[in-house]
Amino acid sequence: MKKRGFADFFFLLFVLYLVLPIVATTLYAFSAKWNKSILPEGLTFKWLATLFQDAQFIEAFGRSVLLSGGAVVVAMLVIVPAIFIIVLYFPKYEKWIQVAVVMVYSFPGVILAVGLIRVYSKVGVPMILVVVGAYVIGILPYIYQGTRNSLRNVDARQLLDAAQLLGASKMQAFMKILLPTVYPGLFAGALLSFSVLFGEFVLINLVVGSRFETVQIYLMKKLSASGHIASAVVFIYLVLMGLLTFVIALLTKRSKGATNI
Repeated sequence: MKKRGFADFFFLLFVLYLVLPIVATTLYAFSAKWNKSILPEGLTFKWLATLFQDAQFIEAFGRSVLLSGGAVVVAMLVIVPAIFIIVLYFPKYEKWIQVAVVMVYSFPGVILAVGLIRVYSKVGVPMILVVVGAYVIGILPYIYQGTRNSLRNVDARQLLDAAQLLGASKMQAFMKILLPTVYPGLFAGALLSFSVLFGEFVLINLVVGSRFETVQIYLMKKLSASGHIASAVVFIYLVLMGLLTFVIALLTKRSKGATNI
């Protein structure tokens, strides 16, 4: 019982350690004044209203969505078909994808940014396109793992063979049978990749900077100007990530349910 009590106590401390900063940031985003007491001296929606009336924030938010979503779309159109072909028809080459996945984790953002600047700054390629390309490679682990797990959950190879035995062509089997079966896993991987890219700061800040201001760069500027506005930005970011996490959980549950059936 004593061991169980200690375990519960340390677990509670761990939860408080994770939750308290989020709660404090959220309260500060809605606090009218918070200087002399433990709790806010008043609540207001002023900071959120100010934030949504700021055209600079709206533009930064739109750029973040466009940049992250564009990279995810490119990855889904280019990387996913390649993974499908390799996993289903050329499994002996899958080890090279796994090597590429490991290499993605081996390059810190600062080193990668310096390398991209030195290579592409004199070539004439727009640096924002360079960042998109780096983002596509950066989400390779999430796209690969989600696609691979989806294919294995439904035993894709046997599913395609059965469809072709029943008279379907390869394209019909892929578009009408395999893709609708695995799309929840693919969509969950896409949302996870989007959430990771939406919060990325180092690469876009070092390679492009304020020329293409995203939400993270906007937040960095507001940290020295207004703590309330910065907290409001963080609150919106947390809400967005929470919604994406909820959708990913639903899709993962649906994918597992379809597999069990």
